[in-house]
Amino acid sequence: MKTVLKTILLIATFTLGNLSLFASEAHADDVQEEKPFDAVEVIMHHISDAHDFHILDYTDDAGVEHPVSIPLPVILYTNGSLDVFMSSAFNHGHDEVVRGNHRYKLDHGHVVELNGAHPIDFSITKNVFSMFLSIVIILLIFISVGRSYRKGNLAPTGLASFMEPLVLFVRDDIAVPNIGEKKADKFLPYLLTVFFFIWVNNLLGLIPFFPGSANLTGNISFTITLAFITFLITNLNGNKEYWKHVFATPGVPFWLLPIMIPVELMGIIAKPVALLIRLFANITAGHIIILSLISLIFIFKTIMIAPVSVGFVLFMDVLELLVAALQAYIFTLLSALFIGMAVAEHEHH
Repeated sequence: MKTVLKTILLIATFTLGNLSLFASEAHADDVQEEKPFDAVEVIMHHISDAHDFHILDYTDDAGVEHPVSIPLPVILYTNGSLDVFMSSAFNHGHDEVVRGNHRYKLDHGHVVELNGAHPIDFSITKNVFSMFLSIVIILLIFISVGRSYRKGNLAPTGLASFMEPLVLFVRDDIAVPNIGEKKADKFLPYLLTVFFFIWVNNLLGLIPFFPGSANLTGNISFTITLAFITFLITNLNGNKEYWKHVFATPGVPFWLLPIMIPVELMGIIAKPVALLIRLFANITAGHIIILSLISLIFIFKTIMIAPVSVGFVLFMDVLELLVAALQAYIFTLLSALFIGMAVAEHEHH
């Protein structure tokens, strides 16, 4: 019973955090731009990457709106020079930053030079910060678990008792059935890494306040990178039979090969594309739905809609906790399936 109450309290905290954060962004847009509430603009701003973590907005005695945020480092490489400063120097996009002969400004969340040039941006944005944070969390978890096993604790206790079933699940229910018992151990480190990496970042994205709130797994660049890694591992480890099936499909007449080869090559490319789109679309859709439900309060401009809106948001938050684990599982499962198809040894009779 206590566990259920703690879970409900945690979800309610996330819901109220989403509501308060969204309300501050919506109010800031209304005050500063003096125009009707635009849910699309506010939602897209919330799920997009940024150079700071927006915390809240407050109005002083003069009625001036002041945003409060946690700045992040801006690292730019332009014409052989490296410029480093904090994003607070932009004053939330209102000021320009001068470094030597370079003058920078924020243009829809992207740093550009006033002359229109786009410097090479190595900045620590919200998504980059979230990625580093997830790496630290995963390292701390597995170093702690590994230390407990090195002490000779064969029976898992504490954190190890939670992590061991998950590791065994990835091995016994994902890697071995799809790759085979003989070759599963070779690819298990990657599958474990991608499973926990996606899962932790999905959970961080559900936290509506710092250090969470980043939409890393809903960023197309992130999903492209993960899918490309799976693509490389799959095709670099493909055996002769895998490539023979691509360039000389068994049972296909010779005169059909000029048609079948492009089709098979398209299939190789389509697999990672399906991976990246599925993860990107599902995570982004979840964020958009939750924020859309919250925006109903500001669209109808009545507190009467709040119980309905918050109730649906609470339901979606619970669903998103499931989706966070489910999408990590699906990405890992399909990666194992694609790798297994590439390394499978077929029996010849």
